[in-house]
Amino acid sequence: MDDIEQIREKKKQDLMKGAEWPSEPVEVNDSGFNDLIKKYSVVVVDCWAPWCGPCRMVGPVIDALAKEMQGKVAFGKLNTDMNPKISMRFQIEAIPTLLVFKEGELVDRIVGAKPKEDLARRLKAHL
Repeated sequence: MDDIEQIREKKKQDLMKGAEWPSEPVEVNDSGFNDLIKKYSVVVVDCWAPWCGPCRMVGPVIDALAKEMQGKVAFGKLNTDMNPKISMRFQIEAIPTLLVFKEGELVDRIVGAKPKEDLARRLKAHL
């Protein structure tokens, strides 16, 4: 890592310390999506719809993980029915789908309802 890269990394870390990490999922839409994935180093976006039974089962799991992983992972919720641009951009074909971003880049996609322990293990791999 050269000097400039080290300075950039330190600046980024300093900025992240100042960013307040949410303790619950943030509602996100087509227009605010990019801001969310760039604001935090690791972001999980829960792509869901109100009519989806498995999505309603995953909701409380995501809420719990948001509290447990506060300061390490930021969580967002994207209603796919109301936000078709992001759904199309990331080719969301089934819900629930969790999109995992690290440094603004998509690094993982988790499709379907999974147990909390499985999700936590998979997310910790990206920290």
